[in-house]
Amino acid sequence: MVDQGAGVQPAQGPATNDQERATDGRGQATDRRERAADRRAAGRRLARVSLRGRLVLLTVVAISLAVVVCSTASWFLARDRMTSQVDETLRQSVGPVSKTAVHHLAGLCSGTEQYDTGLAIPTVVFADGHACPPDGGKTVVVTPGDVAIAASRTSGAHADSRIRTGRTKDGTSVRVYVISMPVNQPGGATLPMAVLVSQPLAPVQQALRELALFLAALAAVVITGTALGARWIARTALRPVNQLTEAVEQIARTQEPGTTITVFGHDEIARLSGSFNAMSTALAHSRERQSQLIADAGHELRTPLTSLRTNVDLLVRSQETGRALPEPTRTRMVAAMKAQLVELSTLINDLLELSRPTHAAGTKPLDVVPLHEVAARALDRARLRGPGLTFTVELDPWYVRADAHTMERAVINLLDNAVKFSPPGGAIEVRLRAGTLTVRDHGPGIPAEDLPHVFDRFWRSPSARQMPGSGLGLAIVAQAIREAGGEVSLGPAEGATAGAGDGAVATIRLPGAPAAPAGPAGPAARPDRPAQPDRR
Repeated sequence: MVDQGAGVQPAQGPATNDQERATDGRGQATDRRERAADRRAAGRRLARVSLRGRLVLLTVVAISLAVVVCSTASWFLARDRMTSQVDETLRQSVGPVSKTAVHHLAGLCSGTEQYDTGLAIPTVVFADGHACPPDGGKTVVVTPGDVAIAASRTSGAHADSRIRTGRTKDGTSVRVYVISMPVNQPGGATLPMAVLVSQPLAPVQQALRELALFLAALAAVVITGTALGARWIARTALRPVNQLTEAVEQIARTQEPGTTITVFGHDEIARLSGSFNAMSTALAHSRERQSQLIADAGHELRTPLTSLRTNVDLLVRSQETGRALPEPTRTRMVAAMKAQLVELSTLINDLLELSRPTHAAGTKPLDVVPLHEVAARALDRARLRGPGLTFTVELDPWYVRADAHTMERAVINLLDNAVKFSPPGGAIEVRLRAGTLTVRDHGPGIPAEDLPHVFDRFWRSPSARQMPGSGLGLAIVAQAIREAGGEVSLGPAEGATAGAGDGAVATIRLPGAPAAPAGPAGPAARPDRPAQPDRR
């Protein structure tokens, strides 16, 4: 018969265990997500605090931890030191006990004799656990460990002993020194016993309480002073940062760079302030140059545009009125319009060239450029523009790292400048030796007062303002050479006086080598063409 009422427990299968593990895993993942969310919330709360507040908070927390640790360590050291002094006193008090207890044991246990060491209250315990005190209220509560020492029968230097904290029967907390001290009885028998010497801990505990209160008060004073000092130090230390913030906010409001702050010291904040001043000044200069460039460009564009518009208006009016212009006049007008368009195209190309972002030397990827080949190609164009001029050429191989397009443009502009100011039938000498390219003409030269301005944008000498050009060619030369890490100068030729004729000489100095570097030389190096000196 089967009992139908009996309950049957279902077996725990693998599926149940898997479900429990999955539940535990989901619970652990939830806990991890909650802890991560708590950490992110705490980070957001800390991020809302100002930098000064964070510095003060971190300083106060660090100092507080140090003060608490030092105070706690000092308290424990003082407690251990006081306890050690009590223990040493108890050990020293055993000397008179050991000499007297042997002779007066009967009187000590019967209470007929008074015994007191002055510093300690002795209690005698026997191997059977019986205690023999002189005063019941001051009797130390005996522990099994004390009985074990009494029954050890050891004596002298090898006597068993220990120090512990205990209580008397009236509840007084005492420090107890227990030492085995058996007594020889008549007949040669030995009575196993131990002496318990105790000293109240109330004075030590009172001193520790007073020390704890003193340390707590001192810690509170130090932490409060630290908070006030940290706030003052943070305000003083971050004053340059506040000034920097105000300057940045002012620039953001007014859109006018150039604001600077006072730099104090030589620390990191001073370096940051100096870097900000340099950046703000550079931005102001850049904006000033940009504004000047726009104004100069507008001024330079106005003249050819006005002339071009006048010529176009005349042609349109002639067509609208039906009165044809004389053919010679029409031809001159078309030629003038073509020249003005060329001038406009040249000016726009020069502006585009100057508007490129400039790079400091060594910060832009450059190609290996054969400067002698660049100069040779530029000479070919210069000969076309000055067909009646004589060119003396001496080009030694020299390879530089530069942007090929801008370097060729710079050399062309330099040669065009020499062609433009050379008299008919004049001579131009071009030499490239050891990285120094010189272009010497025999024109009117450059007045001494104009030399500081020859590389300025849109600047033209008063004596040359009637000649074609935009005043941007030499500025492009200076920019290209600076980006390649070189130097460029323009001055009177050797033996000539500035502005007194006999020409000028332009000099470009570029770092490089007479042979192309090993390895990939870049697209402009043309390693398939052998480097040969050009002597023409």
